[in-house]
Amino acid sequence: MEPVGFYSSDPWLEPFSGIIESRIKKCRAKEADLAGEGGLKEFAMGHYYYGLHRTLDGWVFREYAPNAEKICLIGVFSDWKEKSSYRLNRINQYGDWEINLPFGSLKHGDLYKLSVHWSEGRGERIPSYATRLLQDETTKIFSAQVWCPEEEYKWKIKDFEPEPTAPVIYEAHIGMSTPHEKVGSYSEFTENVLPIIAGSGYNTIQLMAIQEHPFYGSFGYHVSSFFAASSRFGTPEELKELIDTAHESGIRVIMDLVHSHSVKNLLEGLGLFDGSPGLYFHTGARRNHVAWDSLCFDYGKDNVLHFLLSNCRYWLEEYKFDGFRFDGVTSMIYYNHGLEKNFTRYEDYFDGGQDTDALTYLYLANSTIHQFRPGAITVAEEMSGMPGIAAPCSEKGFGFDYRLSMGVPDFWIKLVKDTPDENWDMGQLIHELSQHRPEEKIISYCESHDQALVGDKTLIFRMIDAEMYTGMSKSYHSLALDRGIALHKMIRLITFCASGGGYLNFMGNEFGHPEWIDFPREGNNWSYKNARRQWPLALNEDLKYSFLMKFDNAMVNLHREFRLLDDRYLNRIYENNYDKIVAFTRGDFLMVFNFHPTRSFTDYGIPVKGKFRIVVDTDDPEFGGFDRLRRNVSYTSIRKTQRQTLDQPFYLYLYLPSRTGLVLRNEPIKRATDI
Repeated sequence: MEPVGFYSSDPWLEPFSGIIESRIKKCRAKEADLAGEGGLKEFAMGHYYYGLHRTLDGWVFREYAPNAEKICLIGVFSDWKEKSSYRLNRINQYGDWEINLPFGSLKHGDLYKLSVHWSEGRGERIPSYATRLLQDETTKIFSAQVWCPEEEYKWKIKDFEPEPTAPVIYEAHIGMSTPHEKVGSYSEFTENVLPIIAGSGYNTIQLMAIQEHPFYGSFGYHVSSFFAASSRFGTPEELKELIDTAHESGIRVIMDLVHSHSVKNLLEGLGLFDGSPGLYFHTGARRNHVAWDSLCFDYGKDNVLHFLLSNCRYWLEEYKFDGFRFDGVTSMIYYNHGLEKNFTRYEDYFDGGQDTDALTYLYLANSTIHQFRPGAITVAEEMSGMPGIAAPCSEKGFGFDYRLSMGVPDFWIKLVKDTPDENWDMGQLIHELSQHRPEEKIISYCESHDQALVGDKTLIFRMIDAEMYTGMSKSYHSLALDRGIALHKMIRLITFCASGGGYLNFMGNEFGHPEWIDFPREGNNWSYKNARRQWPLALNEDLKYSFLMKFDNAMVNLHREFRLLDDRYLNRIYENNYDKIVAFTRGDFLMVFNFHPTRSFTDYGIPVKGKFRIVVDTDDPEFGGFDRLRRNVSYTSIRKTQRQTLDQPFYLYLYLPSRTGLVLRNEPIKRATDI
């Protein structure tokens, strides 16, 4: 029986059902073409064939380079010269090259490259499937490295199965996770940062900048070697230990997977690997990404699909990652990369400006990932709201488990920057935080890592500004500081509670990290001063950063203890734009927010029935609040009038201090007289 398409839940998609069906038909046809009896997970095994591998009697190395006329391995073993004993042989008409070497020819730690010749020239190249690179500290040149330690890493948790619950994600960058002015390491992260994340209650870590990238300041988004874990941060075994230790704590680890583009660098990248510009990428006008100064993959080529799908399986298999956040999905699926388009009409998704090859690849990637690792999660960084992007493949979607709600941080920064507090629209606010397509789950977040970069501002920096440097002592108060602290907590709490599937926080933002991120560069004299996270600020009980850290822990604990985000239904029960009050329920929980900058309300009636107790509030003095609420009492709904008729609604009467958010839990009713 043909499955029901995701679009059946949205009548506005009916005029476009034919286009949706044709796209999925193309996806399924390509899957049938590529996959044998073992499915896509067996097709995605390029890393077993290509690259350098140990054999029973030595080594075998293979490379795909159809335009090459001659290839030699060069390295420390050949004094970096071409020698006949290290020359590869072309073994078929498809463009595969191979060499078999005896044991003593290579050893662990040897640096090597390929010397590739084509009809018009020659170049030194990093093998396309290289799994380990090393950068020379003096010349800054990368080379591949033979990596075969005497003992393989022994996994403590061999088959980790994360708890089937909504992801509460801690987004982290290994290099800048240290408080010291240097590049942090996998081992330091495992020892020092992982316990903080675990203690804070997050159940998922999202690691940035894992795939090898030549320019450190790219945040890891200009990848050169797709199968190599960045050596800046340590060894493959140290990354495995990080993931293994996270698994021991019950935390899944996903990684930023960059398949949307690649670096232009010829020496490190794939752009002119065998002399042909079209081996992996488009030629002509579609080759260069106009905004990112990078190269765009041609997803219509089978060798590109083989390379990228194998890359998906490799990270799941070799390092036991638990899924991926796919970077730049919007850029992939539109010919114009989604630039300068607002996506205000349904026609914008179906007007012929979409790259159906890219959509097909994403369908295949999600199918491969979920076939190989059913418990893995995939998240799409997709801002256009493409219908079906986060619908299951079985429902004729493209298979992502979640979509990043990229409009939410944009909404918050625009609201804080452009609109006086007294003019905030409560209806618009809760609409922006809770809207999503009916078929998709979303990951909500208040601010992105981009807002923490030099040239932009985090939310708290924009609200407090210069007083971030002078006013964070607990003994100091000012209107700007008190406003910033209060709204920082409220913005996080309402975004978290209104999420439609999961929540994400970028490392350090939870405690209002005071410095911009500025990677070492010529303009800052190659300084690491701002390419780090100052954890001691959050742990210093004399500073207000500790208030924010404790609040974040309490907020995240709402899900750890009560599985708050697993109940995806949000019921909007009250909005008053004049009073700046908004209230909604989610399962057994009631959330009430008073965004009014000056007015507190006594006995404010919220139309809900039940007996409630406060479980978290932003006014708690433990979190830097002003302690205006009674937390150790129950609040019981009553009828608004004394006329006991069935049509009289119940109201919960609460004291709502200005700039305060409350989460209350509905307690079981023990006696009929309790209400």
